[in-house]
Amino acid sequence: MRFTLDAKGPYDFEAALRFVEDWPVTGALGHSDGRTLRFAYAAEADWRPVGVTVTGTPGGVEVTTTRAVGRGEVARILSLDVDGSGFAAAGEKDPVLGEVQRLRPGLRPVCFWSAWEAACWAVIVQRSSMYIAARIKQRIAERYGAEVEVDGRGYFAFPPPAALVDAGGFGLPERKEEWVRGLARAALDGVLTGEYLRSVEPEEALAELRRLPGVGGFSAGLILTRGAGAPDAFVGEEPRLFGVLRGAYGIGEDAGVGVYRGVMEGWRPYRSWGAFLFRALGYRQGEVAAR
Repeated sequence: MRFTLDAKGPYDFEAALRFVEDWPVTGALGHSDGRTLRFAYAAEADWRPVGVTVTGTPGGVEVTTTRAVGRGEVARILSLDVDGSGFAAAGEKDPVLGEVQRLRPGLRPVCFWSAWEAACWAVIVQRSSMYIAARIKQRIAERYGAEVEVDGRGYFAFPPPAALVDAGGFGLPERKEEWVRGLARAALDGVLTGEYLRSVEPEEALAELRRLPGVGGFSAGLILTRGAGAPDAFVGEEPRLFGVLRGAYGIGEDAGVGVYRGVMEGWRPYRSWGAFLFRALGYRQGEVAAR
């Protein structure tokens, strides 16, 4: 199936590709050659694998899938399912955010291929480096997932929930494997899907996610914002982001969560997008002048 996705508001597909190239999470489950993004994933509609090819077009992307699914999910993955025409206005109100936007014009959040995959990543990466976690995630995909040919090359899709709900011995500590099996049951029950998590208010979604096995506050935020692609959420448990914001805004070390919430209030309805830009650019003390 071939279709186009048009961006509402500024969008730079090349910036998305550069992000993917530096993002260990995708590992061998996705590939960018600087012009095209190729990957495979288990579609939420039926949890069967689908291969995807994405190329840039003026003002959007052209997508080819190996079967007739994926339009909404690819749009979510690239944050093209959100009208971004008002994001620049948030930067006009907040000059620090505006400076970040000018450094990476048109960069939107690139999400995990599914909320289910994001949840599994959140468990795998706990107390581990991103690079080790990426290798474990790849091994799980190769053992339990399906290989899909995309433009003449094979890509493994991360396994669907049913493949892991009773599985064991896939390279994680026993407790983490129990958590993954619990997440698989939640996905099969329809809770751990992008469609459901975007259908409720962010605060409700975060609370429900925190009730899942192995999911704390930070992981819940990751699943909601970078799995389901929710564009406007305040997670409240992001030490790395808060550290970046301290340097950018001149916030004191002893500031409470409410201070960061207040800063991000000015980014509505794009709080997740703003947070993504600050994290993606890796700002440290002094790299963005406090205003």
